Amino acid sequence: MIIKALRLGLGQLIVLGDLATRPAKMKRTPDAQAAVEQAAVGLALYQFKACPFCVKIRRKLHALNVPVALRDAKNDAKARGELESQGGKIQVPCLRIEENGQSTWLYESKAIAAYLDKHFAA
Repeated sequence: MIIKALRLGLGQLIVLGDLATRPAKMKRTPDAQAAVEQAAVGLALYQFKACPFCVKIRRKLHALNVPVALRDAKNDAKARGELESQGGKIQVPCLRIEENGQSTWLYESKAIAAYLDKHFAA
């Protein structure tokens, strides 16, 4: 019970720290931002709110100004089921990439950050 309380408290500190130190969004021309938004339509991030690796990816998304659908794999049974049945395992963060009718499930925060940098960085 004490461990659970500690974990909950640390999780809230992580979330608050993220909100307090969030980087500025990348500025783009309206046309360039529209292209980014169109490219991001097929992306969804499966995550836990207080997971430090998920916070890292949410910060990257915010900094790159990429709107991605967030799926709460901890509290949303449907999202958790999709992650397990289609992605193959319950591990977060996980970026689902829909392209040409195919789904790719990208795990590991470093790999996700590299993908985001490659596709959305200036």
